[in-house]
Amino acid sequence: MSTPYPFTALVGQDDLRLALLLNAVSPAVGGVLVRGEKGTAKSTAVRALSSLMPSVDVVPGCRFSCAPGSPDPACPDGPHEAGGGVARPARMVELPVGASEDRLVGALDIERALAEGVKAFEPGLLADAHRGILYVDEVNLLHDHLVDLLLDAAAMGASYVEREGVSVRHAARFLLVGTMNPEEGELRPQLLDRFGLTVEVAASREPDQRVEVVKRRLAYDDDPEGFAGKWAQEESAVRARIVAARELLPSVRLGDGALRQIAATCAAFEVDGMRADIVMARTATALAAWAGREDVLAEDVRQAALLALPHRRRRNPFDAPGLDEEKLDETLEEFGGQDSDPDPDDDGGGDDDGGGPGGGGQPPQQDGPEGEASEGTADVPAQGEPSETSEGSKAPAGGGEQAATRASEPFRTKMLSVPGLGEGAAGRRSRARTEHGRTTGARRPRGALTKLHLAATVQAAAPHQRARGRSGPGLVVRRDDLRQATREGREGNLVLFVVDASGSMAARQRMSAVKGAVLSLLLDAYQRRDKVGLVTFRGASADVALPPTSSVDAAAVRLESLPTGGRTPLSAGLLKAHDVLRVERLRDPARRALVVVVTDGRATGGPEPVALAGRAARLLAAEGVASVVVDCESGPVRLGLAGKLAGELGGTAVTLDELRADSIAGLVKDVQSQQHSQSRKVA
Repeated sequence: MSTPYPFTALVGQDDLRLALLLNAVSPAVGGVLVRGEKGTAKSTAVRALSSLMPSVDVVPGCRFSCAPGSPDPACPDGPHEAGGGVARPARMVELPVGASEDRLVGALDIERALAEGVKAFEPGLLADAHRGILYVDEVNLLHDHLVDLLLDAAAMGASYVEREGVSVRHAARFLLVGTMNPEEGELRPQLLDRFGLTVEVAASREPDQRVEVVKRRLAYDDDPEGFAGKWAQEESAVRARIVAARELLPSVRLGDGALRQIAATCAAFEVDGMRADIVMARTATALAAWAGREDVLAEDVRQAALLALPHRRRRNPFDAPGLDEEKLDETLEEFGGQDSDPDPDDDGGGDDDGGGPGGGGQPPQQDGPEGEASEGTADVPAQGEPSETSEGSKAPAGGGEQAATRASEPFRTKMLSVPGLGEGAAGRRSRARTEHGRTTGARRPRGALTKLHLAATVQAAAPHQRARGRSGPGLVVRRDDLRQATREGREGNLVLFVVDASGSMAARQRMSAVKGAVLSLLLDAYQRRDKVGLVTFRGASADVALPPTSSVDAAAVRLESLPTGGRTPLSAGLLKAHDVLRVERLRDPARRALVVVVTDGRATGGPEPVALAGRAARLLAAEGVASVVVDCESGPVRLGLAGKLAGELGGTAVTLDELRADSIAGLVKDVQSQQHSQSRKVA
């Protein structure tokens, strides 16, 4: 087993270290979600924490780590008699992004259950993590149903496995830690709320601190055991402090004054529900225990708010996380001073902020093994282009690039979907064969059986019972009798936006409405768990402003800074979209694409621009790419060019007004209905 990097050797990242330590003191806080750019020691810090966790006593031979003093009465390996146990280190279990549901919660042997009536259960990662740490790297890339199962188990302290009427329950109490890079996509607000604390991390911009990071990392890589030995004393001190804080925790007093401050703070910041109040109370109590105090002070409430509230204030992916500290201080001051003062002789037993893991002035530390700066979502520099000269253009005199305009207010959009039945990643947009959803049929399993179709299995086995010599109550089931349930649900798609940023789009401040519409579609893509990409065209060429990504807020940033001006190279935009889709099919062949072209339909610049645009559109249509054209043409005189483009693409056209979900301008438009009408015309 490799020697982990010492927790006390981390440089900086005070909030990250504190949040992890508070959960080690009180797992009831609800875990930690660590958000930050790559190379900021997120994974290193989590793995380093495992060596600080106190050892646990377990029942010998129990696969579910039951405590010998109070074994779980429902343990699948039980019943256990109370008595002596064996000590072992607390485990840190990692959940890979591609894990299956059975790998997470465990698997039942359905064949034995049907034939023998035996609950043959193979424990999953939740059982392995009981009384230890469960670490999920890139938790934002984990399938939503797995995140739901994970957080439900963390909240209830138990895992339930149900398969066709056969159920198993076992204890699953663990310290949950998730890490993520927001550039790769956000968690839904409902899932964010289920994490007790959230910490934002970033690489230091101080040269001296970065130098120290590199020195320590190189020393560790050269001699892991020797480097860890130099920090052994500090590690032992922190481990002892965790044990002491756990013992003190039941004695910590959370007075009415502190509770009023907590309630007033949650109300002032308008967080939803009551989970924030409860998490803040538990966090403040853990902070007091970590500091060696039996009373919760205002400083504990303040620190608890900074850790527990920022991620609960996000209403959509475009909201910046964070907390107004001035408003926080005003609220605490207004509702403070209503509790009796603690013992004035109590020095707190540690640092005021509880952040020094070694106690007694341990310097701020962080491991920065990779340490590179984030690529971020820097704006794509725009080049000046010739002015739009097509008929009806309202480009300003002199042409060239115009400053970016702000987007209008987003709105709820109508449903746009890809026709047919896909097999892509789980989501909420288009119909697909999925692991979860309504059962539509049965088939022979390909590989391991995951979802049994009970009726089809019994139907297949029933004719052979006499020939197989059945004598008992159970069916005689063979492998060939098993049937896998086929299910239909929804998938996430790649929504590729192709946005016209030419001079004609600036006419009558049209670009503000266009950006508002695209932002609305981005919000819809976020809610439906899509990947998004952004292609823009203006002047003489088209650019990939954002390659396909799960981060819709990154797309929003690029869109907001998008300037307009120049001619309309529509064919270049469509061909660039074709190139992006071709590359993406190689990377993720199961994910189907939906191209959303946002334009007024004009095509200018170069020889025969209209013919070239039609040719490029037919190329996309020939490859079966689903498409929607958002018609941005406005004014009393309309040429209907966007509708003609939609016909070439084999898709549908909607106006900006028709895109609204509450629009009364006609029937709901989607890709499937349009393609069906096209096929009827051909027939």
